Amino acid sequence: MEKIGILIETKDGEVKKTNFGVVTAASGQDHELYAFVMDGNGSAYQASLQEYGVHKIVDISTDKGSIPWNPEAWAGAIIHAMRHFDINTLLGLTSSQGRDLLPRIAAGLGAPLVLDCIGVNIEKRTAIKSQFSGKVNATVKLNGSQSIYGIRANAIAPAPAPCDAEVIPHPVVTEAGQLVISGVKKAEIEKVDLTEAEYIISGGRAMEDALNFSILKECADILGAAVGASRSAVDAGFAPHDMQVGQTGKTVSPKLYIACGISGSIQHFAGMKTSGTIVAVNTDPGAPIFEKCDYGVVGDLFEIVPMFTKQLKEVLGK
Repeated sequence: MEKIGILIETKDGEVKKTNFGVVTAASGQDHELYAFVMDGNGSAYQASLQEYGVHKIVDISTDKGSIPWNPEAWAGAIIHAMRHFDINTLLGLTSSQGRDLLPRIAAGLGAPLVLDCIGVNIEKRTAIKSQFSGKVNATVKLNGSQSIYGIRANAIAPAPAPCDAEVIPHPVVTEAGQLVISGVKKAEIEKVDLTEAEYIISGGRAMEDALNFSILKECADILGAAVGASRSAVDAGFAPHDMQVGQTGKTVSPKLYIACGISGSIQHFAGMKTSGTIVAVNTDPGAPIFEKCDYGVVGDLFEIVPMFTKQLKEVLGK
C-alpha cells in the first residue's frame, strides 16, 4: 500500500473546503492517506477529514506547541514528517500558502513539482495542466521516486469516502533559517479568497467606476461569493490587482462564475475556463463571452445585477 501525504490548510479552526478535493485526488484503492496539519489541532479535524477518506492525521508541532507561520520552518517540518513516515508523494493546494511551501518542500527533497494541476494520476506519476491560455491540456510526466503536486482549488470535485482516521502526534525540532517573519498583517475586512471561492461575480471595464463595484459586492454578500475583475477593469483603476482574474491575474475554478460587462478575451477566459457554470451579462450580443458561457443575458449589468440580487434576497430570505 502506497502512503500519500496531503498538506492540509485550515482557517478559523476549520479545514478549508477546498482541501477535500485534494484528498479525493490522492485517493486510490491501494493508497493510505496521511494528512499533515500544522496548528496542533489535529483532533479537531478528525471528523471532517475521515469523512473524505483520510486514514492518518499527522499533527506536527514542537515541544512548545504549534509552529508559528514561517514557510522555511514549515517546509522543514513537513519534510521531516515525510521521511519519518516513508512518504514519497505529497499533494497540496496551489494557494498562496501552497505556492510558498510546495516549492520549498520539493527543493528540500530534490523532488519534481507540478503546480496548478487540474488532474493527477499518482500510479502513472502524471499531472494534467491547462496550457496556452486554456486552449489545450498538457499531461506532465514526473520522473523519480518522489513527486509533489499542487492542485488547483475546486478543480477536482470532492467525493466522500468515510473511514476511521487516527491522529498521530509528530513532534519536530525547528531550526532557525534565513527567513524571519517579523509580523503578519491581515486585511481589516476578511473576504473570500478568489482562488478558493465556490462562487465568483466579476466586473469588467463596463463597470465604469470603482464605486460601481458595490453593486457586485452586494450580490456577492448574498451568494457568499468573492468579487473579481477583468484586467481592463484593473488597468482602468476600478479594482486592485489582487481581484484580477485571468492569465496575468488569478486562476479560479468556482462552481459558478458570473461575468458582468466582460467581453471574454482569451486571456480572461484562461483564468476561469474550468468554472463549473459560467453566466455572462453584457449589452453586446456579439461579445466573445457568449460563445463560452453556459447562460447569457444580453442586457445592462446595472439593471440585471440589482434585479438578480433582489430575487436572491427574496428566495433566500435575506
